[in-house]
Amino acid sequence: MLRGRDTELAELERLVERARSGQSGILVLRGEAGIGKSAVLDQLERQVCELQVLRATGVEAEATLPFAGLHMLLRPVLDHLDALPGVQDSALRSALGLGEATNESRFLVGLAVLSLLSELAARRPILCLIDDAHWLDAASADALLFVARRLAADGVAMVFATRDGFDAPGLPELRLGGLDRAAAAEVLAERFPGMAASVRDRVVRESGGNPLALIELPAGLSAEQRAGRDVMPGALPATDRVLASFGAQIDELPEQARLAVLVTAAEASGDLGTVLQAARALGAGLEDLDVAERAGLLRISGVSIGFRHPLIRSAAYQRAPLSLRLAVHQALAGAVDAERRVWHQAAAATAPDEAIAARLEEAARAAADRGGMATSASIFEQAALLSPGSAERSRRMTLAARAAVASGRTEQAAALAERATELGGNPELNAGLAMVRASVAFERGTPQGAAQLLADRAEPIVGEDPGLALTMLTMAATNAWPLGEDDAVRRVARLAGSFPGRTAQAIGALARLVDEDYAGGLPALAALVAAERAQPQESALARIFVTSAALFLGDDEAVGELATADVIRCRNQGLAGALPVTLHALAHAQLMAGRHRDASATVAEAIELATDTGQSHRIGQLNAITARIAAIEGDPERCHVPAHRGLLNLTMGRHEQALRDLDGATPVFDAPDLVEAAVRAEAPDRAAGAYARFTAWAEAADRPWAHAVALRCRGLLSPAEEAGEHYARAVRLHRQGGRPFERARTELLHGEWLRRARHRAEARSPLRSALQIFERLGAAPWAERARAELRATGGSAPADRPTDALAVLTPQELQIVRLAAAGVSNRDIAAQLFLSHRTVEYHLYKAYPKLGVGSRQELAALV
Repeated sequence: MLRGRDTELAELERLVERARSGQSGILVLRGEAGIGKSAVLDQLERQVCELQVLRATGVEAEATLPFAGLHMLLRPVLDHLDALPGVQDSALRSALGLGEATNESRFLVGLAVLSLLSELAARRPILCLIDDAHWLDAASADALLFVARRLAADGVAMVFATRDGFDAPGLPELRLGGLDRAAAAEVLAERFPGMAASVRDRVVRESGGNPLALIELPAGLSAEQRAGRDVMPGALPATDRVLASFGAQIDELPEQARLAVLVTAAEASGDLGTVLQAARALGAGLEDLDVAERAGLLRISGVSIGFRHPLIRSAAYQRAPLSLRLAVHQALAGAVDAERRVWHQAAAATAPDEAIAARLEEAARAAADRGGMATSASIFEQAALLSPGSAERSRRMTLAARAAVASGRTEQAAALAERATELGGNPELNAGLAMVRASVAFERGTPQGAAQLLADRAEPIVGEDPGLALTMLTMAATNAWPLGEDDAVRRVARLAGSFPGRTAQAIGALARLVDEDYAGGLPALAALVAAERAQPQESALARIFVTSAALFLGDDEAVGELATADVIRCRNQGLAGALPVTLHALAHAQLMAGRHRDASATVAEAIELATDTGQSHRIGQLNAITARIAAIEGDPERCHVPAHRGLLNLTMGRHEQALRDLDGATPVFDAPDLVEAAVRAEAPDRAAGAYARFTAWAEAADRPWAHAVALRCRGLLSPAEEAGEHYARAVRLHRQGGRPFERARTELLHGEWLRRARHRAEARSPLRSALQIFERLGAAPWAERARAELRATGGSAPADRPTDALAVLTPQELQIVRLAAAGVSNRDIAAQLFLSHRTVEYHLYKAYPKLGVGSRQELAALV
């Protein structure tokens, strides 16, 4: 009987009930060693006989085996992999070592697990229990956390039991504390009848209610001590006391039985045959394992062997002398298969060994090919430590750092890069380390100086490895340009000047733009964008650079086209880690096109993916899109990015504050807001420089909307009698398309000018158009201004405001509905959005009644 856990079990039962009803639930059960996490999972498993239970346990010795934990969890259902879509099937088989290495995205493995669990749960709800999650291998942990964050309407409950050290941000947690005094006393009374009250009270106090300590501490006392007739030992922390107690129990075994226990502790697979083979090589045998089992330390079941509690394994291994541990690993190296042999050889090594290091490097590359990049980093590091030569040690430590940064483990990558830098290396290794350090700086949100570092390391290899050098210079330019690091941009452009091709030419063009030579720089960017649209490049970094060029050109159509293509490419290849940056560009294009709800939905997905993939630095950039929408809509609660407060204050009519926010702003795109704020604050002179920059940029960019906005600014700064013609020309240019918010602002100004010039009838047309656009965009303060101006002309606003039929949908429902309306199947929608198909079906089930449709044909017509 499990005592004192009624509250926790009730919480877990609610989780299971959600699975029974077709929903999903996740819980991280956190607590110290011995607190009873495994016992709670055992009790939960006994209570849910109608669910299919999948269970895995993290094993410390298997923390460097990629996907070991995932394989343990899915072992009972591996015969169902054929139900997965082809690319997911191959990715998961590769990860589990059941098929050829595919080198697929690590997130595609997580998507495959999500799809598999969803498929299985359609037949019978599933309960996934992951014990000792803090000892999971990194690849399994990544995949399972990815799944946990995406389970929704799938009929799957998932519980992670763990000590501290297993990070699961965003998932609900329940901390398991010690038993209360009453429950602790009941446990002691049941296990140790006749214990003196004073002894019982001390055990309860020193154990802190830890159930394992409650059982093991008295077990280490003599009968006289338990009866209170002999002196008790000194107090120790509960976990240390428990370890000492287990150690004492191991010490009481005969020598050969102790050796058999150590072999079992060193070989984490739990395969009885392997343990026996190694034990016999050291002079122990099955009878010695029997002795340990009778002592309550081991559990043998069929062909499997394990420990009664993980702390017994720790005690057995930690207390053994080094010489004996080395001998055990050497024996195990001769008993296991080739894949596991290298781990025991490495554990048995007492000095650097190039042969072992080389085999570890092979294992690291194999792990990376299977999608276990985080595990690969740890193996590369181990290979480096066993490398006898400094050159190989430096090279392998650099590979470890690059694998860590690729897996999203920023701090690990930083530490490995620091160690590799201390070891020294050739220019090519230094270049690779510079890319790691720049990526780390970017991930930490402190990218200042990263471009100069990349340039420093690229310069020596321009002749020897031009491809790598250009990649580094492109990365440097992409970092330096938005940060305003003008000197770095100029230096990178000089170094890129020796390279042929459009990317190098575009980097050179950035140096012209730094000096506000728009006429000299923008044509090269335009040529780069045009060439990319005609023939996309293979390099993801180069495509990001091109999209950035299109953004600066104000070519919203190109940004949307390039970003959409890249988003599709990432979705089809399962590249969840690459999606946040491409979704950011897509959201910008949607915002500029006036599709605010689509932009918000895109940002929501990107933030979720950025969180899941460890790209916290991108969240601030993505929030800037939301803040821009909030500024247009006049919502200060959502406009929490300083860069957009100027527009917010302009929206709200706080012109002096808007001018203070915008005065001195360097981005050329802020210039129109600055001009309007300065004019309305009766300080037009403060906008002269910004106006000149924007006009020069607009002439070089040659976009109709940009010419129109430049004319609007000119009208604002011109005498009243001249302004009308500038506004009229601007309105005509706006009709060629692009940026509806800017068009509506120009029409509002034109209508205001016409009314004040006593052309009230003519003013109504631009004012009505402006009002309709503002209302469609949800820009309530701007719409109210247009409505007031329209009333002042004697005109009337439309009685019924335009409504967005999709406004009733959540961001995720909106994305799913748009894809469904485009004819994409539920399974393909699920793959593209990294969801299960049952979650897609659930969201469509909820969306149809909201929209008043009953079929995909009706949905397509509505959307």
